[in-house]
Amino acid sequence: MTDQHHTIAHREMIAEKRRVAMTSVIAAVFLTGMKLGVGLWTGSLGILSEALHSGLDLLAATITFFAVRVADRPPDEDHQFGHGKIENLSALFETFLLLLTSVWILYEAWERLTGEAVHIQVNFWAFAVIIISIGVDISRSRALMRIAKKYDSQALEADALHFSTDIFSSLVVLIGLISVMVGFPEADSIAAAIVALIVIWISLRLGKRTVDGLLDRVPPGIQQTVTTIVEEIDGVESIRRMRIRPSGGTLFINLVIGIQRTTFFDRAHGIVDAVEAAVREVLPRADLIVHPEPVIGVREKLADKIEYLVRQSGLTAHNVLLLWVNDQYYIEFDIEYPQGTPFSEAHEIASIVENRILREIPNVSDVRIHLEEDTTAVLPARPAASAERDHVIQRASDVIAAHAGCGLRGIDVFEIEEGLKLSITITLPASLTLQEMHAIVDQIEHALLAGEERICSVFIHAEPLD
Repeated sequence: MTDQHHTIAHREMIAEKRRVAMTSVIAAVFLTGMKLGVGLWTGSLGILSEALHSGLDLLAATITFFAVRVADRPPDEDHQFGHGKIENLSALFETFLLLLTSVWILYEAWERLTGEAVHIQVNFWAFAVIIISIGVDISRSRALMRIAKKYDSQALEADALHFSTDIFSSLVVLIGLISVMVGFPEADSIAAAIVALIVIWISLRLGKRTVDGLLDRVPPGIQQTVTTIVEEIDGVESIRRMRIRPSGGTLFINLVIGIQRTTFFDRAHGIVDAVEAAVREVLPRADLIVHPEPVIGVREKLADKIEYLVRQSGLTAHNVLLLWVNDQYYIEFDIEYPQGTPFSEAHEIASIVENRILREIPNVSDVRIHLEEDTTAVLPARPAASAERDHVIQRASDVIAAHAGCGLRGIDVFEIEEGLKLSITITLPASLTLQEMHAIVDQIEHALLAGEERICSVFIHAEPLD
């Protein structure tokens, strides 16, 4: 996802969350006023308990609305992980409000059941307010839960969970009103007490989730999901450390992965990019930091180990030769040093490399290093004279034609200070092994160098014949 698309998606998320939160506030205002008026008119404790419950819903929905606005602010110097925890605080405050409401309803229900009977007037409006309340709660709980799950918003999910329980509590009150009509007035207080117990149960669930969020508890299944994703990335040897911190709808993930120590930097960087892309594909709102560490890979060869140990001195090894003699390794290779390196300094570094190899690799009897100077440079050159060029090309064509299946695709002849340099492209059968191809190239090169005194350098590039 490009930065522009990410910005647009972020704006859409903020707009959707604020819109559904404001809708919840408007619904809470309507329900609170309606329940309070009908509850006072009929004297029903069940409806009055619902009115108080809706009043707290209004307060909670308002807090949620402002919490969502604050939570979506970008990180700043004082809040470097963003403001997502405000959603957890909002949900925790809502939990306390629900518990206080429940205690008051239980107390009032007990007083009515053990004291003087209270006359309850059951009429059309008592039933209407409860039925309307159920319809509104179904609509807003679904809307809130849809957006909560879409953007992993704990504040909106708390509201959705809260209002889904309102549906059941309203049904209990409805049953209580019916019982009053058939001559069982105590049913209203019993219904109110059942509402309170439902609210306590849901408050404890909500409170646990809120505390888990404040204590950075990892959501169930997330760690295993990330582990599965990362372990499937080619080049990742292991997950050495993982830390996940949820904050609002964002998951802050710190990963330390093991990458084979002989891997070059650009390849290691590509592996890190692949890990980030794979995790964000499954967890789009993850804020990911991936740190690679070198490890001994399961596919690491002995030659890889030697090259790695040489690179620790800032140099590179090539032409590595391994001999297995009397159950011991005999190792030879070349090291190139920067131009101008003194012989004594080069030998000292080579001795350090030798000791490192003897210490790190078992069963090594001896290490021999050929010291070379890096000759990479821009050489002054010009095209060879026509007559000499034609002669060399003819000579090269004859040598190449002597090898069955070998063809000449292109040749350049340059004159440098030491003599003539040839750059040749040949074609060979695609069925050859790399070793067979290399042997033919060596034969052609040696034949050209031996046949013409003026030829001092031959470079041959082989391509498979289509």
